[in-house]
Amino acid sequence: MAEEELKMEEGGKKRKMIIIIIIAVVLLAGGGAAAFFLLGDSAEEPMATAEGGKGGAAGTSSAPATGSALYVAMPRPFVFNVPGANRDRLVEIKVQLMLRGYDNEEQVKMHIPSIEGALLKVFSTANADDLVTEAGKKAIRDSALKEVQKKMEELTGNQVVEAVLFTGFVMQ
Repeated sequence: MAEEELKMEEGGKKRKMIIIIIIAVVLLAGGGAAAFFLLGDSAEEPMATAEGGKGGAAGTSSAPATGSALYVAMPRPFVFNVPGANRDRLVEIKVQLMLRGYDNEEQVKMHIPSIEGALLKVFSTANADDLVTEAGKKAIRDSALKEVQKKMEELTGNQVVEAVLFTGFVMQ
């Protein structure tokens, strides 16, 4: 009887050891896979950014820029009145521009006053009734992107900016 209990204890210890080994292997494999995906992506981004910088310097606006996105914030929020059906409203919009490549970032920073002027031109055509809806906000973002790209095309020969983002939007 004592021998049977001793064999059962040894069998239970072996099972526990096997389970612990299996869990350790699964955790190590999962950690290795996570490290591969996370570190593998970040190692590829600088190469792509360098390629995007070369493409931007060459002035090829037809080819999409590659690399990680960079964001340039407008230094001040845009504050303006918009007419509405019932009453005029005050709007404050904080804007950031998305682009790729450090050369493009420097170009955008150099031309911020011109970009602000282009954005003010678009915002001055806004209507409060349109800005209340999501479709109206999307329409003004799209118009702002087109106007900024047009301005950058005039100034640098390249559209540079991929997106105009509203990071703050308040309407009273």
